[in-house]
Amino acid sequence: MTTIVKHRGVKIVVLGAGEQLLQVCKAGDIGLIEDEQGWWIKFIGDGGAIDCYGQPYPSYNEALWTAKAAAEYGV
Repeated sequence: MTTIVKHRGVKIVVLGAGEQLLQVCKAGDIGLIEDEQGWWIKFIGDGGAIDCYGQPYPSYNEALWTAKAAAEYGV
């Protein structure tokens, strides 16, 4: 189930198992996705472009904190 966290006007979308990033996120959103490696932060751009930090974060809290920090700087 998708969870939405708003921070500084940026929508941070925490995807549930099996959800597809571009089906629940739009340009300007930040997506958080968990897999066996950890929590990934995905930045959604115009036209469905996706940018990502190079490695996952080990915990949800670290990923969320980092996503909020990115929102502070206006992704």
